[in-house]
Amino acid sequence: MTGFGRAVAELADKKVNVEIRSLNSKALDLTTRVAPLYREKEMEIRTEIGQALERGKVDFSLWIEQKEGASQATPINQELVASYYQRIKSIAEATGIPEPADWFATLLRLPDVMAKSEVAELTEEEWEVVHAAIKDAIQQLIDFRRQEGAALEVKFREKIANIGKLLAAVEPYEKERVNTIKERIQTSLEQNLKVDYDKNRFEQELIFYIEKLDISEEKQRLSNHLNYFIDTLEGKPGQGKKLGFIAQEMGREINTLGSKSNQAEMQNLVVQMKDELEQIKEQVLNAM
Repeated sequence: MTGFGRAVAELADKKVNVEIRSLNSKALDLTTRVAPLYREKEMEIRTEIGQALERGKVDFSLWIEQKEGASQATPINQELVASYYQRIKSIAEATGIPEPADWFATLLRLPDVMAKSEVAELTEEEWEVVHAAIKDAIQQLIDFRRQEGAALEVKFREKIANIGKLLAAVEPYEKERVNTIKERIQTSLEQNLKVDYDKNRFEQELIFYIEKLDISEEKQRLSNHLNYFIDTLEGKPGQGKKLGFIAQEMGREINTLGSKSNQAEMQNLVVQMKDELEQIKEQVLNAM
């Protein structure tokens, strides 16, 4: 199920931005991009996300944004500069080589004068603040998913109810079609073919023919699938795959109803059922 969460940890000299987003996926597919300072906590972050979300294509990002006015200058190793200065003066005096005209330009080009920033260490206090932001972003995503899930449940219930109503609407036409079929065959025999026939044999053959078109079992199975879909929906979360299987079974029964429906009104109802079911199948993908 899709979702999004964003939080910011405010520190003295920087802001730590946290974003997490998810798309539908049958399993957990987690990608993380974490600023170097917090890499030591990456496995902890991944574990926490995995326990909270269980599935989905999840993209997690954590980056640092320096606050305006925070020192960005590269530090100069003053002790090393002083040491280079003394050594160069000593060499110049001993060899007679002239001293540099521009001492600063010369000294700043020497190795390690422009000192690299000391490797920052992540303190427990800072991690507590950043960790709280991570938890906040994850919770936002979960809340987003729940809202989407609630809307999805309403949609599912509506579509299942619509199929149930259409199924109930089949019954009157089902009863009518027996007489319709009988009259059509009799008319064909008497008026078009103009042949004599055994009335008893005709009734027997008609019963056999009607039995082949009987949809009682399909109606019962479809009704059971509708109830099972709702029961699964009300059960434990994360049943999107199971709902998809139930929807497939519903489709089989509806297709069989269509193949046995030799009446225009019934076929029209079947087409409407298929339309409702197709919308369920599309949305089930969002519940995976």
